[in-house]
Amino acid sequence: MARLDSSLQLPHLGVVPDGAAQGRRAGWRHPPASAGTERRSCPGPLQPGLPRDPPHCQQVGAPPGHAEAQAGRGSRLRSHGAGKPALPGASLPHPPPAWRHRACKPGPVSLPGFITRHQWVHPCRSRLFYELNLPNKALFPKKTKQPPPFLLSQVASHWDTPPPPAMQHSSIHWFRKGLRLHDNPALLAAATDCCRLHPLFILDPSSNRAGANAQRFLLDALRDLDGSLREMGSRLFVVRGCPEEVFPRLFRAWGTTRLTFEVDTEPPTRQRDAAVAELAARHGVEVIQKVSHTLYDTERVLALNDGKAPLTYKHLQSLLASLGPPEKPAPALTQEHLQGCRNPCQVSHDTDYGVPTLEELGQDPAEVGPHLYPGGETAALARLDTHMERTTWVRTFKKPETEPTSLSPSTTVLSPYLKFGCLSVRTFWWRLDQVYQGREHSQPPVSLHGQLLWREFFYTAGASIPNFDRMVGNPVCLQVDWDDNPQHLRAWREVFPLGISPESSEPSKNVPLPHLTPNTPHQGQTGYPFIDAIMTQLRSEGWIHHLARHAVACFLTRGDLWVSWEEGLKVFEELLLDADWSLNAGNWLWLSGSAFFHRYFRIYSPIAFGKKTDRDGAYIRKYLPVLKDFPAKYIYEPWKAPRAVQEQAGCLVGTHYPQPIVEHRAVSEKNLGHMKAACAQKGTKREPPASPSVAQSQRKKSKTEQH
Repeated sequence: MARLDSSLQLPHLGVVPDGAAQGRRAGWRHPPASAGTERRSCPGPLQPGLPRDPPHCQQVGAPPGHAEAQAGRGSRLRSHGAGKPALPGASLPHPPPAWRHRACKPGPVSLPGFITRHQWVHPCRSRLFYELNLPNKALFPKKTKQPPPFLLSQVASHWDTPPPPAMQHSSIHWFRKGLRLHDNPALLAAATDCCRLHPLFILDPSSNRAGANAQRFLLDALRDLDGSLREMGSRLFVVRGCPEEVFPRLFRAWGTTRLTFEVDTEPPTRQRDAAVAELAARHGVEVIQKVSHTLYDTERVLALNDGKAPLTYKHLQSLLASLGPPEKPAPALTQEHLQGCRNPCQVSHDTDYGVPTLEELGQDPAEVGPHLYPGGETAALARLDTHMERTTWVRTFKKPETEPTSLSPSTTVLSPYLKFGCLSVRTFWWRLDQVYQGREHSQPPVSLHGQLLWREFFYTAGASIPNFDRMVGNPVCLQVDWDDNPQHLRAWREVFPLGISPESSEPSKNVPLPHLTPNTPHQGQTGYPFIDAIMTQLRSEGWIHHLARHAVACFLTRGDLWVSWEEGLKVFEELLLDADWSLNAGNWLWLSGSAFFHRYFRIYSPIAFGKKTDRDGAYIRKYLPVLKDFPAKYIYEPWKAPRAVQEQAGCLVGTHYPQPIVEHRAVSEKNLGHMKAACAQKGTKREPPASPSVAQSQRKKSKTEQH
């Protein structure tokens, strides 16, 4: 009376779908044993993404090689179709494991009242079950946990036949971030059981706000990635367009059966990825996503905190402590992974799918600055190796003690490589761990490990806080009535045209002053040399020290110009090589005093802060050569220099370099009052104590620095 599958001559094999229907159909819930950081979706109800066998399955009768075969097949089992599916745990040991049994009584409408439907769920694979319709007085104990002997004998004989060969996929691996071959589990998943692999990058003009320097970095990374793939007999396919429009065409043209990509945490990209996954399902394409851009799966971290982002660094640390250390990096892709995988490239590949040039992206190569930080995995790993050789420096590193005015970077400058995924954050973490092992070292939040945890902090916040990159609708953001002042914003943002080098634009004492007219372009517009030098470095090189970012962000917002942090975010998004959506928004919220940081009375002075590490003004002289001949006494405040000194320096303030756009002391006091009012209106008033002596002390501090 068993319901038999005609092709297998075995009792019906059921595959329980994911979700609530599983409990209704099988009556049993069994959480995935090793769901890990993989997220999988499949095109049809009979082909769900199943977790791999738990380790104990191999000890309860799985045939030799079964676990390996299932791992190679991505744990996908078919309930119908040609061949005999691998039924785990069929050659049962003695004593056999405890199967889960359920009797459905009374039977379905289609069955007579004297018939009962029985289900036996395998102990290791809860989504696999055997089903029989038997008379109520069957010839085996009513409460047995084992299937009847004749069923077990048929199942055991099934194992005499080895499992069928793994399915050969036509895979697309979609590179977005994660532009690397090392620690790229989604790329490895694409190469598994793959007969044809298309490594793909989509240039989407609608989502690209990066400036010329950042786009050059991206193209460097793509060329480097293409070169690494070429060494393995593959190539990178670069396509332009909107992913939702590109993928249906590629699915059909390439006969795709599997799409893999790295999990992205940003809400806009999650919406895009969900739309692509839905398109893939319509085309019968399996989708596999893997977490590798962050140290931890942000969804798992948020689940530990009831779906809410931790709003303090210490809170995040406590949550991560319960998860243990980050996962170890996945192996790098090698030629062995691509054995049997055909290269689908054509002779016209470079024309059809090659990496474009800056000109083809609409950028003027004359607008890019010096090529100090070439993009790509090769440069990232070389830079990492160089820093890891400085073991003492790594162990004693404390971020606040590094210098924003250093003429060469005083930090690692690995952030652009982490942003584009040229360097794996997990690889960075564990390389640091090797240096730290057995030796005294600095601790988070100031250590290099601590910097990676700050990155995790803002990724987790950005993944769950609505409207994280704007003020309105952002539940953690202080609502401030910022000024709408295009002139102040332009003065903060604009510098020399990048086609003019500092050397060619340098004023000379040999040139008569009347030849330098007010129309001569300036290398800064705020009139504060320290601020203008930072913005010049940013626009020229695409990177500035984190304390330099603090100084210019404070100056634009709560410190001096009282312009919305959202405007500064847009400028950084365009100019920074490492403009990461979550980190950029999180840091602007912090530095403007809008969220996370509530000691708004601590203000960076545009004069005193730079002097702390560079009294002579070498940093200003490098990036503002128009001021290079000013004495150190006046280099931070050139408007105070007597006219004779200005003439001797070859620069008249107000003619060749602007007067200060605001008077720092007056506007900082005024803005401090605005911040107090905004905090009071929110009902989370965090003011300095009201006593005159303390208030006077804090007013003094706000004028001179300090973070």
